[in-house]
Amino acid sequence: MAYLIPQAADQALACDRLPLASYREIAAHLNLVPGVSVQLLPQTSQEFDYLQSQVGGLGLTIDPVMGDRARDRVEQILGYYAERFGPWRSLPLPEPAEALSN
Repeated sequence: MAYLIPQAADQALACDRLPLASYREIAAHLNLVPGVSVQLLPQTSQEFDYLQSQVGGLGLTIDPVMGDRARDRVEQILGYYAERFGPWRSLPLPEPAEALSN
């Protein structure tokens, strides 16, 4: 299954039940892929829910020069976590100042 928008360099994704520690783990894995940078996005929900993640999602930037190899690796990593925690969904791209530090 494809999780990334084809040909888009900047993307934002969320997995609704993914815990904070897993978001950080995914960000660490994705940051190891050459040409990929990841930031954690803040939670924007106004309602508290114990089952909801403390993170709003992942902001991804994939260098188009890296080609399909980087995108394929990102898809593999996202697929691994989707099998365990549920599907990823696309989010609107955040403003640059909205990202959290990893």
